[in-house]
Amino acid sequence: MTTIQPVCSDTPPYDDPPPFHVTAQGYALGFYPAGADRLQTLLSLIEGAQRSIRMCFYIFAEDEVSRLVRDALVAAARRGVRVSLILDDFGSSASEQFLEPLNAVGGRSVRFAAHWSQRYLIRNHQKIVVADDGLAMIGGFNIENDYFQPPAMNGWNDLAVTVEGEAVGALTRWYDLLLGWTGNRRARFSGIRRIVREWDAGSGPVRLLVGGPTKGLSSWARCVSADLIAGNRLDMMMAYFSPHKRLVRRIGRIAEKGETRLLMAGKSDNNATIGATRALYRYLLRHGARIWEFAPCKLHTKLIVLDDAVYLGSANFDMRSLYINLELMLRIEDAALADRMRDFVAQHLPASEAITPALHKQRSTLWNRFRWRLGWFLVAVMDYTVTRRLNLGL
Repeated sequence: MTTIQPVCSDTPPYDDPPPFHVTAQGYALGFYPAGADRLQTLLSLIEGAQRSIRMCFYIFAEDEVSRLVRDALVAAARRGVRVSLILDDFGSSASEQFLEPLNAVGGRSVRFAAHWSQRYLIRNHQKIVVADDGLAMIGGFNIENDYFQPPAMNGWNDLAVTVEGEAVGALTRWYDLLLGWTGNRRARFSGIRRIVREWDAGSGPVRLLVGGPTKGLSSWARCVSADLIAGNRLDMMMAYFSPHKRLVRRIGRIAEKGETRLLMAGKSDNNATIGATRALYRYLLRHGARIWEFAPCKLHTKLIVLDDAVYLGSANFDMRSLYINLELMLRIEDAALADRMRDFVAQHLPASEAITPALHKQRSTLWNRFRWRLGWFLVAVMDYTVTRRLNLGL
């Protein structure tokens, strides 16, 4: 891999936690916070597949990690495994030439393409790997070097989850619907809206939720919104946080009646997202929320623990992930799992900066408040990739 110089920092020492495994509601779950462990697990999953590999990513680059993953897919296809790959055309820089070795041995790659139409603003932000219809890997990570580098090299702090259980069958069905629509050049925008709208996430303790553009709320947005109304305790570790004010008020009500801990990004490759989050601190702090910003490296984890429900997957808690992008979230209602994931969030707090009312007031100059509100508007309306190019001086 490319040698990256460690980032100089005065933040407290921090190392990613080791992998851990939990059984919840009959599901075997594996958690991989460290980039090296994520990469090893991903490659092992591909190398162990015997019949099929379904893969979908927002970002698929052309770098060392991308070549490792591509070559593992090529090797799988050569041994007779049916390989399909869905990439977002806007987020992924992997060219047709880069993917040709996979296509040449019988693999299939398709692109969720942006067009100058109503569909242009929609991104396929999901991260999905399914091997042999029985073992899945989801989370927030993409296929690019930075998502597998350690904190000392300013790699993304992220979380991958392996899943074994009945929900993998549902994930396979969702993927095949997505592949059928994406691979059809004549497919209309209304088709993906219908797929999202008609997806049945069920009502049990384990639900596979999807987000995307549809009339009304998607299963992901509808479920988390309802949980926020009824919730009494909230822990959130979130890369991008800029929800609608209605949801901010619901979080404020939980903070007033129970414990609310919000761990947000102190570093990112997209300054507008940090400003957008800080624009909401005053209200949340006034209502009793406790807020931290993760200091050692860029934060990309998406984790919500709401009472006994745990949300894991690709979605940020912002306007785009709640209402526009195609997203995938696994909701598991299990008290023991919720306790374990609250402990996981707590492991990151010593290396994070506590945002007290006094500190936030000190930061809230007129100029900063203007930039924060501008950041919220840009993140809510524009794409991450576009806002990343803007330097707001945050």
